[in-house]
Parts: sequence; structure tokens; C-alpha cells
Amino acid sequence: MEPRRRAVITGAGVIAPNGFTLKTFWESLCEPRSAASFVDRFDTSSLPTKVGCLVKDFKPEEYMDPKTAKRLDISYLYGIAAAQQAVWDSGIDISSLDPDRIGVIEGTSIGGLNSSLVCHDTYNTKGYRNISPFTLINAYTGGGSSEIALALGASGHAMTVCTACSSGTDAIGLSLSSIMDDDADVMIAGATEAPMIPGYWGIFCAAKSMSRELKTPSRAMRPFNKDREGFILGEGAAFVVIEELSYALSRNAPIYAEIVGYGRSCDSYHSVAQHPEGRGASRSLEKALRRARMHPKEVDYVNVHGSATSSNDVVETKALKHVFNSHARSLQISATKPVTGHLAGAAGALETVICALTIKNKTIPPTMNLTDPDPECDLDYVPNEARTAKVDVAVNMNAGFGGKNACLILKRFE
Repeated sequence: MEPRRRAVITGAGVIAPNGFTLKTFWESLCEPRSAASFVDRFDTSSLPTKVGCLVKDFKPEEYMDPKTAKRLDISYLYGIAAAQQAVWDSGIDISSLDPDRIGVIEGTSIGGLNSSLVCHDTYNTKGYRNISPFTLINAYTGGGSSEIALALGASGHAMTVCTACSSGTDAIGLSLSSIMDDDADVMIAGATEAPMIPGYWGIFCAAKSMSRELKTPSRAMRPFNKDREGFILGEGAAFVVIEELSYALSRNAPIYAEIVGYGRSCDSYHSVAQHPEGRGASRSLEKALRRARMHPKEVDYVNVHGSATSSNDVVETKALKHVFNSHARSLQISATKPVTGHLAGAAGALETVICALTIKNKTIPPTMNLTDPDPECDLDYVPNEARTAKVDVAVNMNAGFGGKNACLILKRFE
């Protein structure tokens, strides 16, 4: 039997509300310094939620030519920029690769929804002759991966994954599979999201899933806290370069971590709510551990979905206790969305980058605003202050509407 192919992260890039460079991004997580602010991109006067995490001062021309920047949906621009950053960070020369051995997998939950809505309004008010033909590209949910591949010259294959808030985790997990199955040697994987759209914002307001904090934006999201009242939306993108181990070693590539496990599941319980006992989350964790050939006691750190809703935080706690048993008390856990906002389909990709940086920097970013823990959330959530710790194995957990769960396991590469 041939030895199992291994995959490592050699580059990472983020376009996030709390930073466009890994250094700035990481520093804000560890301080912690929230990117939350009152939303000024559209009128929120009639809305109960007025706080979000916006990407500000983003200049797409720094990552692509001005014509491309002008014609594409903002979600595509975030994705291309983050993917380009990841390639630069890895030092890989894509043009030197066999074109059939490199691929792109992008995750998103709404894709170019903003362009679709603009097209709809234009049609209703001005007629079809005034619709931009570029809308055909921007309104197509799978267009993001195509545009990233085009921008980077990655011609093996390109695919878009849409699994709600698990999209980014699934994109990276499926890229791991591509390498392990000998379908590719290099994958550019991650996710992008641009949900700062009035109507979309209104959906979450109607669902009462977002925080209604009106005084202090940085306090709006409080995972595991007794008085938590929901998440705050964020926007942006995160991508990683994943390489087959021997290829990465052959070019002396920098290695953040090895991706050793991936698991996914579906609760099949409710259209929106998670199973109250966390059965789906538990199964995705168990699958990832099994694929990693790893005992639960080997895990040091978990970056949880931590959406600060009344049910999510309790469900995740139950899932961790179920899978890790007594070792759950030894886990170091954090929810980083109070700093970045909830990037919906891009959350898992962003938090995978956080796991890789946690391993590299031997520091665990804290759970911000955890001052009065819910009695049902009684594990070590690394409250409020970053913690120096050698993390050899890190887990990223994400959950999406429709009962979708995804989990990745990263391991220190020695």
C-alpha cells in the first residue's frame, strides 16, 4: 500500500474587518480589539441591529488590474485579493506548475447577491437594456472560483461550495481530499462573503439572530456569556495555499501546519436550528478525528463557531463534552467572531487561518466579552486575554443553516 499523501498550509491571506495583513489581523485578535462599528453603509434607523464589522479602505487595485476591479462584484474582489495574498505569502510560482495539478475551491453562502439585487432593480426601473452584461458573471454563484482561478492562472479545476456558514471549512476540507486523492498537488482554498446588503441584513433582523446592542459596538457579540443575544455580521475573505507535503518540501516552502482531518455532517433536524444535543456537530468532529487517525486527547485547542446565539453556544459545549469526554475540561477553546464579526460562508476559512496562526505563534486568541459565563457553558473558553501556549493540534468547528456541520484538524508540522 502506498503511503497516504499529506497536505500542508504554506500560505495564508485575509481581507478582514480587523486587518488586510496577517500581522494586523493577528494583533487585533490577541489584544483583543474588535472591528465592530455602527453600520454607515445603509440606513439602519428602522432596524433593531445597527452594529456590524465592515471592511474599510479596501483598495482592490492593489491586487488586480483596475478594469477587473471595476467590473466584478465586491465578494469576488475580496476573494481574489485574499487568494492573491495567500499565493504571495507562500512564495509559490503558479506558472511553473503542471496546470492540471493545481485547483481552486471557493466557499460562499450568497456569492454575488448584491449584483443580483442591483440587476433586479435596474430591470424594474430602467429595463433590460440598462443591465450590465457583467451581471451574468457576478450573479452566478459559482463565478467567484472562476474569477480567482483566472486572476491567479490556476487552470487545473475551479469549484464553488455553498454550505451556508460551513462553506469555507468545506472548501478547505474538499481541497485536502483533492490532494490526498492525488487529484492535485496544490490547492488554493478559502471563502468570501459580502453580506452588507440592506435586504439580507433585514432577514437576520427578522430572524432575531443578531445582537441588538445600541451603545457600545465592541460589546455587541458575547459568546458563552449569560446575556448573549446574537452575532454581528462581518464581511471579507480568507484563503490558504495547500500543498502536497513532498512538493512543499522540495521547494523549501514555509509551513504553517499540516491539515490532517476533515469531517462533515448534517443534523437533518430543522431548517435553521441545530440539534439540541449537538449530534451533527459531534459526528463531524468524530469523522475528522477518525480521518486524522487521532485520539481526542491529542487535541489542544478548538476554535468554535461561537455565534453567541442562545442555542449555538450550548450545543457546541455539549458536542465537545460528548466527543472529548473528560478531556473536554483540558481543552483550550475560543470564539473569535467578536473581533472579526460573523463572516457567514467565509467564517470557516477565516477561522482555519486563525488555527494555523495559533499553532505558528504559540498563542491562543481569546474569547472577547466573556465576563459572566452561562452556567451551561462551563469549559475553558480563554476569556478576554490571549494565552501563551504551545498548540500541537488545533480544531476548527463551524455550523450552518440546514444542520450543516464541518470540522478541520490542523497539526504542527515538525
